[in-house]
Amino acid sequence: MTSSADSKPKDSKFIIYWRFARPFTLLPPLLGMLSGAFSAVGAVASHRHMTRMDLLNEVWPFLLIGSLMAAALNAASNVLNQWTDLENDSINKPTRPLPAGQVTVAETIVYFTILYLISVGAAYFVTPLRGQPGIAGFFAEHECFTIATLGAIFTLIYSCPPVRTKRWAWPAQITIAIPRGCLLKVCGWSCVGTVLADVEPWFIGAVFMSFLLGASATKDFSDMKGDLAAKCYTLPVRYGVRSAAWQIAPFFIFPWLLIPLGMLLKRDFHGADGIVQSLPFLTGNVYVLSGLTAALVGYGAYTVWLILRDPEALATSENHPSWTHMYRMMMVAQFGFAAAYLI
Repeated sequence: MTSSADSKPKDSKFIIYWRFARPFTLLPPLLGMLSGAFSAVGAVASHRHMTRMDLLNEVWPFLLIGSLMAAALNAASNVLNQWTDLENDSINKPTRPLPAGQVTVAETIVYFTILYLISVGAAYFVTPLRGQPGIAGFFAEHECFTIATLGAIFTLIYSCPPVRTKRWAWPAQITIAIPRGCLLKVCGWSCVGTVLADVEPWFIGAVFMSFLLGASATKDFSDMKGDLAAKCYTLPVRYGVRSAAWQIAPFFIFPWLLIPLGMLLKRDFHGADGIVQSLPFLTGNVYVLSGLTAALVGYGAYTVWLILRDPEALATSENHPSWTHMYRMMMVAQFGFAAAYLI
């Protein structure tokens, strides 16, 4: 007699590989890349005394290629992490394609290798600075490729032995926050203009890095059982649910206060025309950035309330609301920065 489970149609390989890449998680890095690029459009157009639309007409192919790069790199990292987390996921997420036996280890290795090659390969063709005065040499012309490669290395450090910082609580948070927070924004900026001669993209990246440094740990609370079995001492495993919740809470609020600080701090900017200007670290629309700060601080405070009113719920709910709010907050911030520089 055939059971209902046996009679259920099997997913195609395409659907399995699509789920394997965890497509829901690809949207924030894609938006982050575009947000960084659109922020650069506003700033660079102002520096070059041209309209934003004229600059967009020049660089739009690089934005498309850069978006492909960001999505492919995040997908590669997701698949790699599921391979190195097979022991964890066998307990925490047994229905994922690898522990469920829908894909083999060999297929997994081929899959993430191809995705990594697509990502860094795409980044190689992002060359908006080629042909500009004073731009010479591989690294000067291929800033996006260099940053994307560095980001890929961080994902290997996080997931793979012998380092595998995922095992070490705060070092794990750092190796998540640098590529997915700072380098992502800087890489987006490099699709339009230089990041080596301008502190602005790095300051924007620091805002997002500071947020992810703590907020990204929300995903670890529901995975404690498998992580402990695999000897991955994430924040909640090492410090306990309540202590870890209090440790990450400030990161939902205080990073956004860097935005008004960036509007107040001044730096000397050396333009291509040789003129030195005194500019704020953040040159986006003051009103939009101020409104964005208020919205994000309020949103962050609400999320902190959800976390701290019942910290134990973080470990008992597979998809605690704070995890969803963390992703939404990231997207609000991405759209907000893009709007602030395009207006």
